[in-house]
Amino acid sequence: MFTQIITILILVSIIGCILYGRRLIKTEKVDAVFGNPERAKGGTHWIIVGSSAILLVWLYYSWDIAKGFYPKSANELCQVAKINESLLGLKYQFPIEEREFKSTSIIKIENKNLKKISLEIQNSPDLSNIQKTALVGFINKTNKLIPLLTNDNLMEINTKIKIDEMTDEIRLLSTNFQKKDYPFETPEQKNERQKAIAEQGSWGIVTVSAGTGSIENTIEVPLVPETDRGLKFHAAAEQLKKINDKFFKLRNHNPQFKNAIKELKSEIKLYRKNLDDTEEVASTYAKNIVKIARRIEFASIYPPNALNEMQNAIIEFDNLQKTEQGGLRLIDILLFPAGTIVASGPSCSEQGSGRWLPKPSDTLNKFILMSKPSVGYKNIPLLWIDMMDVSQIIGFILPDWIADVLPGEYPVHTKDGVVKQNFKGKVLKIVTGDFKLFKIPVPYGHIWDSFLRVFLGLVFGILIGVPLGLFMGLNRFAKGFFDPLIELYRPVPPLAWAPLIISVLGIDNTGKVFLLFMVSLSIMIISARAG
Repeated sequence: MFTQIITILILVSIIGCILYGRRLIKTEKVDAVFGNPERAKGGTHWIIVGSSAILLVWLYYSWDIAKGFYPKSANELCQVAKINESLLGLKYQFPIEEREFKSTSIIKIENKNLKKISLEIQNSPDLSNIQKTALVGFINKTNKLIPLLTNDNLMEINTKIKIDEMTDEIRLLSTNFQKKDYPFETPEQKNERQKAIAEQGSWGIVTVSAGTGSIENTIEVPLVPETDRGLKFHAAAEQLKKINDKFFKLRNHNPQFKNAIKELKSEIKLYRKNLDDTEEVASTYAKNIVKIARRIEFASIYPPNALNEMQNAIIEFDNLQKTEQGGLRLIDILLFPAGTIVASGPSCSEQGSGRWLPKPSDTLNKFILMSKPSVGYKNIPLLWIDMMDVSQIIGFILPDWIADVLPGEYPVHTKDGVVKQNFKGKVLKIVTGDFKLFKIPVPYGHIWDSFLRVFLGLVFGILIGVPLGLFMGLNRFAKGFFDPLIELYRPVPPLAWAPLIISVLGIDNTGKVFLLFMVSLSIMIISARAG
């Protein structure tokens, strides 16, 4: 809701300021501001336009607008990405997103490799004619392996049946996918899914990491489908994954091919075994030939028309799932610029500008979460208060040496083991804050410490700088005497004084307050001197 309101306000501000600016320009003869300070005044509406445009770009490219107006869109796109991932392996085998069949591509590559190695063998000066003849014979036998896989007449009936079964499964999935109640979820399954949805949270949920206390997004994109449309795509992706696994386990190995590859491997193995150490070149070529034969063996090579029906079924389902996405495709195009939601294994993630550009809503949620005293940053509360005794503040402000300069001795214990306080001892308790008063709410921890240091540095700067500046403004001698000293140290950056002050005054509060005092002193003196 916050992002929606901010986005609408930004759009209204931009449009309103542009219309106001155009109307204002019509009332002026010249829009130029060169050499005319009076005409350079104003233009607040253009500042609003520029600032709003920057914020709008941030909201848009961080995908926060998509998250605000369509909070479940990432989850639905995650389910679509699961289908695309499952289809990717199958599409890769067909000329759907590629230019040719995977079988065709493999055959072209391996034929090229065999031709190349054949030329190398024939032109090699390190091989004898007998070795060349044997190796070329292995290459010819390897070449003959491919037709054994691409011949439709040699293809086993069992392989054809398995391909037809997978094709029918895809077509059945296409039929069921169009039904509104697919995947026919039972009440028990729905209850389990709703429970999983409640546990996983929403897109970009902010929680505290156990152990470290750090605040982070526990999940990038919720994985369990939250909508009926998402459930439909999730179920289809699971079914496609099973079909995909079955297809890649299938090999078109007929008996003729099995005998030929087995015979070739045995011959090459025996040939290499009979070679001695001086014939290492021939052994290497034989090894490379058997590598090509193994790649052919494990590749998914089929006859040219064996997978046509399966290809048509995949194309039909792919077109159908794009149609079923409906307005989600438009949301993906318009509200997810420079990327989209992708699936990888068991998780979904943002890929694009939304991944590296933080969302304003997530940043605000983290800030609100850190403000809680039970959370903070790494278990240290940041924006909260603590009840502090006023005596501690007094002890922080007053230096201990006030008690030291007083006449007399500090109290000494008596023979009865009792310490009776005297005036000097009571003063020491006051300046060290060792007494009890009432408590007041103050910022917690480091915020309070930093606030006191800055406050004391500013107070001391005012107490010394303002009177001295007024004196310099009223007295010419004082101005001439103190001005060079002040102008000498004023240009030096405060951080440059830090090492010197720490080495002289130490790293405790005295040195820190003195450094802040030096920063404020010159400012107060110059301001008071100028009147």
